[in-house]
Formats: sequence, structure tokens, C-alpha cells
Amino acid sequence: MPPKNFKPRASASSSRTHRSAGGQRGGTEGHDVHLSKTLSYILRHGAQKEGLPIRSDGYVKISDLLTRPQLRQFSFEDFVAVVAQNDKKRFMLRREDESGALLHESNDGELVAAEQAKEDQTGPWYIRANQGHSLKVEELKLVPVESADEIPVVIHGTYLRNLPNIVKKGLSKMARTHIHFASGMLGDDGVISGMRKDCDCYIHIATKQAMEDGFIFYRSSNGVILCSGDENGTLPSKYFSKVVDVSGKSVPFERST
Repeated sequence: MPPKNFKPRASASSSRTHRSAGGQRGGTEGHDVHLSKTLSYILRHGAQKEGLPIRSDGYVKISDLLTRPQLRQFSFEDFVAVVAQNDKKRFMLRREDESGALLHESNDGELVAAEQAKEDQTGPWYIRANQGHSLKVEELKLVPVESADEIPVVIHGTYLRNLPNIVKKGLSKMARTHIHFASGMLGDDGVISGMRKDCDCYIHIATKQAMEDGFIFYRSSNGVILCSGDENGTLPSKYFSKVVDVSGKSVPFERST
């Protein structure tokens, strides 16, 4: 459980100024990026290697994380700040009572800070990554998509240099448990995650056809669309409705059959 004297940061900008003035790790930006990257690795891939207990729903106790050598310099306040400032909502924080009953769960750092400020704080805090795991995490809060009408736009961002191989072999989940998609282009209303910002090629998926052929799609808690693919972990190019470049110009390709 975090210390009782925890106080949320007044704002990202004021905190950044304060840390920079103190000369600590080059300011909050570097400090928070380092924490975000370390958490992403541990929560998605490295918890078992680090000897950290990870639950079937992907949560790890923050108190356990703070004992790791690469995280001892951080505090619970830093964890809240990373959750609050992450524009892709990659992380989820959760607090339970001693019996395991849910007290609070959110990917909104401001709400977490308000919850922590309450005087009747009991039970431990946990954190998890919302998607992107190579570890087998069985109970992430993925909502099955019941109808293609729920996800009219499904896009996989990639790079033109990779397109020939993708068309030939299909989209692959690779070391992850799912193939990742966005529900629109980054910057569209409500679209915060699902592809890298520097992608130069966008594959649109014929979701209705794929679902009719037995492919199952899910929506994660931060809005990313996920699909585990076929028995080989791939989604063949026969389900690509179109491919466009960054200018929106159509990119020709030959679908698999």
C-alpha cells in the first residue's frame, strides 16, 4: 500500500519544471519515459523472468514492483503520473481490499490520485498493461465483438517495406497473444492506440468477412481491437479490404485465396 502522505502532482507541467530545476534525471519527461518503458517490458513480457508474481488477469502488485532494482528509484506517485500522462492508456491501476474485493479500477491517473487521497485507504494497489503481452495472460478485460457493425473500421498500421511479406504470409501476432488493430486512424475521435505513430501503410480489414469465417475480435479497455488469428496466429490477406499510404492513396496488392 502506498505511503499515507502521498500527494498527487499538481500538474504535469508544474512537476516537470520542479524536477528539471532539481536536476533529477533530466526532468520528468525522461524520468517518466524510463518508467513507462520499464513497466511495459515487465508487465507484458518480463514479470516471470524478474521473479514477480503476475495474476491471471495480468495485474502485479505495485509494492512488489518497487522492490526491483530498476524501479527502486520510483514511487507510487510516479506510477500514477505515468498512467495519467500516457496518451495511449497502456496501463490500468486497481485497488482491492484484503479479501480481494474490488475497491477501485481505472486508467485515469487523476481519478486514481483522488481515490488514494481518501483517508479510508485499505488494501494493496496493482498495475497491469492493457495489451501487448507475450506472457500468457488469460483474463485481461477483453470484450468480444459480437457483430462487425460494432467495429466498422479496423486498421492495422505497418510500413510499406513490410507489405509484400504481410500480403504473402498474412498479419501475424508474432510473439504477442493477439494481432493489434486500431478502430480508426490515430487522431480520429476516440482513437488513442492500436498502431505506431510513424506507420506509413494502413491495412483495412474486412471484419464482417473475417468474423463470418470464424475469426474472433475483441476490444481492450483502451479501445484497441485485438484478434488472435487462425491456428498459426495469422490473419490472411484475403481479409484485407484495402491498403493505403499516408496520403490516403491506394496501394495495390494481390490478396491470398
